[in-house]
Amino acid sequence: MVNVAIVGASGYTGGELLRILLNHPEVEVTDVSSRKYDGTPIEKVHPHLRDTGLVFKNINPSDFDADVIFTATPHGASMKIVPDLLETGAKVIDLSGDYRFNDIEVYEKWYGIEHTSDVKGVFGLPELHREEIKKAQLIANPGCFVTGAILSGIPLSKAKLVDRMIFDSKTGVSGAGISPTTSTHYPNIGDNVNPYKPTSHRHMPEIQQELGAFSDVRISFTPHLVPVNRGILTTNHSFLTPENEGMTSEEVLELYKENYKGEPFIKILEDGEIPRLSSVRGSNFAHIGCFEIDETGRLVVISAIDNLVKGASGQAVHNMNIMCGFDETTGLKMYGMHP
Repeated sequence: MVNVAIVGASGYTGGELLRILLNHPEVEVTDVSSRKYDGTPIEKVHPHLRDTGLVFKNINPSDFDADVIFTATPHGASMKIVPDLLETGAKVIDLSGDYRFNDIEVYEKWYGIEHTSDVKGVFGLPELHREEIKKAQLIANPGCFVTGAILSGIPLSKAKLVDRMIFDSKTGVSGAGISPTTSTHYPNIGDNVNPYKPTSHRHMPEIQQELGAFSDVRISFTPHLVPVNRGILTTNHSFLTPENEGMTSEEVLELYKENYKGEPFIKILEDGEIPRLSSVRGSNFAHIGCFEIDETGRLVVISAIDNLVKGASGQAVHNMNIMCGFDETTGLKMYGMHP
C-alpha cells in the first residue's frame, strides 16, 4: 500500500486521477491540494466523487508526506514545486509539459517559458520507456495528443519504413481544461470542427523527439477541436520510402501486432476496422487500426484514446504501477463505454 497525494486536484485530470486512484487496491489517497478550493470537500468540485471524506487543502510542497505525488499543475508551475516535492523522498509524476523535453531550449521555444529547474525526468510513455520508468524518481507524463500520435507511429519509425508522418487529430473539449473559454463555449464548438494552431502546436516537437529517436522521419501535426466531451482520434498519414512502397496492408498489420505484443493497453484492430472514440471512452486502452495504403504510397493508421485517461491520468497511474512494482493493469482494467 502506498500513500498518494495530488497537487492541483481541482481540474479534469485531477478529478480523473481521483476517480481511478480511489478504486486502486494498492493506494490510499492522503492529500488533495488546491489553493483556490482550500477547505472545500472534493464533491463540490467533482460531483461524481461523493462520500470520500477528502477535502482540498492548500499545502506547501515541502509539507507533503506521501510515497507518490501527482502534479496536475499548469505548464511553468510544475517546475517551481517539483524539486521541493522530490526533496520529501516521494516519487513524482508530473502531468505538465515542464519535464518532457530532452533539450530545454526546445521547451523554452515552444512554451515561451524560461525553464528554471535542473532536475531531469523520464518521458512517461510505458510502451517506449518501461525500463527507465521502473528506476525513475520523476516521470514526465506525455501530452494527450502526443500519446495518440506516437502510438500510431512507433512501429513505422522503428522499422524505418516512412520518411514523413502527418498527424491529423480530433480532440474532445475536455482536453482544453475545466475553465471555460470563448473557444470552448458551446455555441462556438457545437455543430462545428475547429482547427487551431495548424502548424505551430507545442505538442509537435514532443512527437518529433520521440519518433525521431528511431529514424529521420519528419513530423507535421494539426489538431482540431470537435464537439464531444472525451477522446482523441488521430489519423496518421505516413509516406512509405521508395524502397518500401511494395509493402502490403497485411504486412503493416503484422508489424504492429508484433511491436505491441504483450502491451496490456494496446489493442490492434484487424480486418480494416476503424477505431472509434466510444470504444475507449473512460478507459486506458488505445485502439489502433486501418493500416490501408493508397496508390501513392500513403499509409493511413488511425488511433483512438480517451484524452483524460490514456492521454493523461490513466497513463500517469500506469506509470505509478510500474514505478512501484505493481501489476501494470492494477486499477486500470475497465473497458470503454460504448455507446
